[in-house]
Amino acid sequence: MRPAEFTQEQIIQAGQELQASGRNITGFALRQKVGGGNPSRLKLLWDEHLSSQSVTKVEPVAELPVEVAEEVAAVTKALTERLAALAVELNDKAVKAAERRVAEVIRTAGEQREQAERELADASVTVEDLENKLDEEKAAAEVLSQRLADSQAMAQAHAVELAQVRERLAQSEKAATAAAEAHAAVQVEAKRAAAEVAAVRAELATVKAKAEAAEQSHHDQRKAAAAEAHRQAERFTAVQAERDAARHELASVREGAAKLSGQIEALKAETQVANKQAADAVREAATVQAMAARAEQLAAALAEARKDHRELIALVKGEGTAPEAAQPATARKSNPGKKA
Repeated sequence: MRPAEFTQEQIIQAGQELQASGRNITGFALRQKVGGGNPSRLKLLWDEHLSSQSVTKVEPVAELPVEVAEEVAAVTKALTERLAALAVELNDKAVKAAERRVAEVIRTAGEQREQAERELADASVTVEDLENKLDEEKAAAEVLSQRLADSQAMAQAHAVELAQVRERLAQSEKAATAAAEAHAAVQVEAKRAAAEVAAVRAELATVKAKAEAAEQSHHDQRKAAAAEAHRQAERFTAVQAERDAARHELASVREGAAKLSGQIEALKAETQVANKQAADAVREAATVQAMAARAEQLAAALAEARKDHRELIALVKGEGTAPEAAQPATARKSNPGKKA
């Protein structure tokens, strides 16, 4: 059996407080006052308390003395006849007492019915309060469930966003690695281009030296044209071969310059880091082109020298006077030099 949660003293004290406040003492009223318990048990304990308060103590009766007993016996005999007369009276009184008892029972039943109605009203109020509390708890549970669903959705969204951020980070790392590799390749290509530019410069220096040597040789040949016409003719063939070689080298230089320009443009498109080096390469290409123009001028000078050689050969063969032909040739030699 489940032990009682509230003592009898607590229940009696709660009933006394309800009685003092003028409220009806019902099982549900006692339950609300003490904060719990079975309403039937609470009302039963309160009724037992009221019954114990109304019971009167029976004191022991002393026995009659002998004289009194004999007198009572005599009187009893005398009163036997009177008892018969009193029977009717007693019957009448019993009937009246029964009627009063029935009235009391009816009145008690009415009070109990009213008490039951009051307890039912208290029970209805208590049930309504419990239903209201239940509705509040359900609403709170729904709010908590919605919050839980929102939190789960937010956590899932954060997880998806975190995965996307990680993926973008991995792609950024790959792009950074590829950019670093491309930068290294660009640097290597720029170094190679610089080496090619240096090689082109060296080749141009060689061509320039050869051109200057050819010009100096041509100048010497013009000085000794009258005395060494046949030897100049032989040397002219050698100079012509050198000129052809110079033209071939010039074409190679132009091709290399064109390739170098293309490589420089490609390097400029690949990365901004090599812009300065590409600009330097472009300037070097411009220098190469200027040198190429210089080489063309040298080629023109060689053509002019060839023409002078022809005139010298004609002079040697007697096509004109040597002094008159030599003077214009000398003038023509000086003019290409100034132009160069």
